Amino acid sequence: MKRLILWAVAALVALPAAAQTQEAFPSYVQVYGRAEKEITPDEFYLQIIINERDSKGKISVESQQRDMIAALKRLNVDIDKQLKVANLSSEFFKKKSSVATAKYQLQLGSSAEVARVWQALDDLGISNVSILKVSHSKIDQLKEEVRVEAIRNARKNAATLAEAIGQQVGRCFYIYDSNSNVVPAVYDNMVLMRSAKDVATAEMQVEEDPLEFKTLRLEYGVQAKFVLE
Repeated sequence: MKRLILWAVAALVALPAAAQTQEAFPSYVQVYGRAEKEITPDEFYLQIIINERDSKGKISVESQQRDMIAALKRLNVDIDKQLKVANLSSEFFKKKSSVATAKYQLQLGSSAEVARVWQALDDLGISNVSILKVSHSKIDQLKEEVRVEAIRNARKNAATLAEAIGQQVGRCFYIYDSNSNVVPAVYDNMVLMRSAKDVATAEMQVEEDPLEFKTLRLEYGVQAKFVLE
């Protein structure tokens, strides 16, 4: 009985609030706005793995590392800013022999640079190279631009619907802001490696976008409610 009384009281309290909302906005339109943008990446993250097993133990990881750093410097790569050590480990077997593995992350700024680095590493016998991800240096700014475009498109949709029934769109009183989404670009690293080698060894040197990297797609959606006047 007490529970029923509490429900009744809650319903009575809610009715005036609902009535006020309905009175404040007697008619409205609810719409969805969507926007997307494709951008060309200008940040390329490579994963480089150096393993003594790749060279049958004849060349140490330290030696390969020195050769790699020297090659990158010749290509004007800023080692301090662009190259990071991701992992370093050793495994011990029953024969008391150790195999060390070093993992690095390298950030590059163009597809031409990717091609040159890939070829230089392959020349050193470092073939365990893959694309971790691609991004854009102004990704946050671009996300905001797409976000703003989404709410503007929502208002355009509302105006179109309102015009169809002889009304106009008033102020917005509700916005549901969904999360922005970056659609990742997935690559076949073996195909990309072969393409990089072809570009780097070609007689004609191509400086601008020699590799066909996929564009990044930003998507954003919002729900909004506008007063009808």
